[in-house]
Amino acid sequence: MKKIKISTVISILLGVFVVALVFSPDTKAWVSRGLMKIGLFKPDLARVEPTNDAASAGAPAAAPAKPSVFFADGAGNRIDAANQAGKVVFINFWATWCPPCIAEMPSIDKLYAQFKDNEDIVFVMADVDNQYEKSKQFMDDRNLNLPVHVPAGEIPGQWLGSAIPTTIILDKQGQIAARHEGMGDYSRPEVVDFIQSLIAE
Repeated sequence: MKKIKISTVISILLGVFVVALVFSPDTKAWVSRGLMKIGLFKPDLARVEPTNDAASAGAPAAAPAKPSVFFADGAGNRIDAANQAGKVVFINFWATWCPPCIAEMPSIDKLYAQFKDNEDIVFVMADVDNQYEKSKQFMDDRNLNLPVHVPAGEIPGQWLGSAIPTTIILDKQGQIAARHEGMGDYSRPEVVDFIQSLIAE
């Protein structure tokens, strides 16, 4: 009986791993999560300043108009995320089939655990596929406690472009304080500090 070379075993294992990466969102998420743990994929928390065309033309600056942006939970209760009366709003646009979304979800769950009892912040996990039951099951299967919502109206382009995951954090006036497109590690201390600074304003 022929001995199997170690190099052959390694090649087979690498081949299986590559196939898993190609076909399994969970495997891709696992690899991405490992990269996040070593400090890659830090969320962009640079404060977004509201744009005002009138101000740039020399006219007095005025607060930009706030749109109503609605999301619904599983019971059909609607929330206007842009008008939360003095609350900070954390919104993550995601989908169950998206590996970067799956990878960052545990970090958002850790962030949520730190703030879930704070009445000055609202979390909206917006499933872009509008499949509430599937998304809720996704959270339950992974022991995540995040509140699932689906869009219940039009999403402004400055909130969500063409990529997921996208995360925006609104200040107490309903203006975008930070926007990050792509995967991010939201369990980082600077994210907590950023949100606490918005709450304190």
